[in-house]
Amino acid sequence: MNIDNISFFYKWFNNYVKGFYSEDEKIQENIRLKEEHTLRVCKNILTIGSALGLDTKELYLAETIALFHDLGRFEQFKVYHTFRDDQSIDHAALGVRILKRENVLSCLSKEEQSLIFKAIGYHNVRKLPAYEDSRCLFYAKLIRDADKLDIWYVVTNYYQSERLNNPVLDFGLPNIPGYSESFIEDILNCKVIEIEKLKTLNDLKLMQLSWLFDINFLPTFVLIKERKYLDKIIKTLPKTEKIQKIRRHIEDYLDKKVRLAQIK
Repeated sequence: MNIDNISFFYKWFNNYVKGFYSEDEKIQENIRLKEEHTLRVCKNILTIGSALGLDTKELYLAETIALFHDLGRFEQFKVYHTFRDDQSIDHAALGVRILKRENVLSCLSKEEQSLIFKAIGYHNVRKLPAYEDSRCLFYAKLIRDADKLDIWYVVTNYYQSERLNNPVLDFGLPNIPGYSESFIEDILNCKVIEIEKLKTLNDLKLMQLSWLFDINFLPTFVLIKERKYLDKIIKTLPKTEKIQKIRRHIEDYLDKKVRLAQIK
């Protein structure tokens, strides 16, 4: 893989996304949301990959995975008007089908294509399969980390805004003071909360906090702490003792990971 391949992929991606642009303000807002998200995930993956010592070719591979990881989102939104896979279609699998249908990666080796397809297909699964080879799992973990970093960026900006009226971001969940008590225990047990169990906007925020326990690389933890994403989410939750308890738990967990990164 080389710089010419990357340049071609970006040009193809830009042209593909423009095909979904709309004069409808709401549609355009969400298409641009995913387009801009994709470009920031590309930057995130390069930042994490560089910190891990990847060489130029490995970084190109990671960047390609990031560029196409959400390719299925655009068709998903056009057809279903949502980004919730559980209410529409698996956007990762759809993205892989589009890449194959359009033969976008034909300039790459079969091995590179297979790795990219697999990493994209695994970026949104609940748990990575243990049977995959270590190289595939490495890139799948890399895109998962880079993706979460930017989702946190997007939602923290949204929660801090005065305009909470985008069901694409808040899932149309009621913005009421309550939250599911069981989610507190999930977080204290370092467990990722399941999306199917969400009942309120606060539940969604708790789920997003729980993603911390699905982060894979020490440089990612450093970026999370530097950017204060989790702290920003916690500040929008009810001021209860249980919320403060999970704040302390999350801070301790994150601090330990950052100290490990500093040692290494």
